[in-house]
Amino acid sequence: MRKLLVLALVGLAAQLVDGSLGMAYGLTSSTLLLLVGVAPAAASASVHLAEIGTTLAAGVAHWRFGNVDWRVVTRIALPGAIGAFAGATLLSSISTESAAPWMAGILFTLGAFLLVRFARPLRTDRVGGRLRGRFLGPLGLVAGFVDATGGGGWGPVATPALLVSGRMEPRKVIGSVDTAEFVVAGAASVGFLIGLGTEGFLLPIVGALLVGGLIAAPLAAWLVRIVPAQLLGAAVGGVIVLTNARTLIRAAELDGPVPPVLYVLLAAGWVAALVLAVRALRRTRRDQAAAAAAAIAAATVGVSPAPEVVSAGLSSADTPAAH
Repeated sequence: MRKLLVLALVGLAAQLVDGSLGMAYGLTSSTLLLLVGVAPAAASASVHLAEIGTTLAAGVAHWRFGNVDWRVVTRIALPGAIGAFAGATLLSSISTESAAPWMAGILFTLGAFLLVRFARPLRTDRVGGRLRGRFLGPLGLVAGFVDATGGGGWGPVATPALLVSGRMEPRKVIGSVDTAEFVVAGAASVGFLIGLGTEGFLLPIVGALLVGGLIAAPLAAWLVRIVPAQLLGAAVGGVIVLTNARTLIRAAELDGPVPPVLYVLLAAGWVAALVLAVRALRRTRRDQAAAAAAAIAAATVGVSPAPEVVSAGLSSADTPAAH
């Protein structure tokens, strides 16, 4: 019972992170499950089965709030499902000993990506035009494959790529990626079912993660108002990097003074990322305050503010682009 409670808290924490960043439910859940000794394939299978419920709830909520671009969803979901099915089949076919460092390596890389991404201001400006299928298809395929083999990665791969394109509103990027993930999670679960059978799904873990995730869904909307996404992203990235570094160091059979030195270097990188995230957040808030003051002054005298001032006010690291 105590273990199920801990797993429910894992699901709750993962959904709080996902609801605040628009990514990292699978990334956080899989990392913590590996930490407590769950086999890689079973961890990914269980997380994806739980995600069917959490992504359905998230997708419905985004749809009701008008955050979904169905054209993007239809063009990214099917390739994502194909990639996820292939990734689940691959992960199911390799041994636990081989899968552990593979999965830890993917999670470590994605954690490092979160550190880099949230250590600097996020791009929020938009350019004209629509996203093409020849971009969305390969993106979905790669994101789905990484998601299934790494136990997470759909959001960290797909969301930044769409944000960087500058062709969608941040809220629609998050809503469309979350909605498409329902199809991806379902395809991955089918792949694990074929590869591992029903015993591959640890149903108590699935249930606990699902309950925790559903409880956290409304809380995430509150958390995002309290904790800046810039800081949360850097903090979570550091936890994921350090946790999975432990598995990689063991797999490489490093001993002596090397592991402590590596941990110190990684911790120093984490602290540096947090410092940069704080600086970026402060700079963004100063730009916002200056833009707001300029807009008020311009409205007072009846003059439109300069375009560069408006742009500075929109480049917020605390906008939905970071969520």
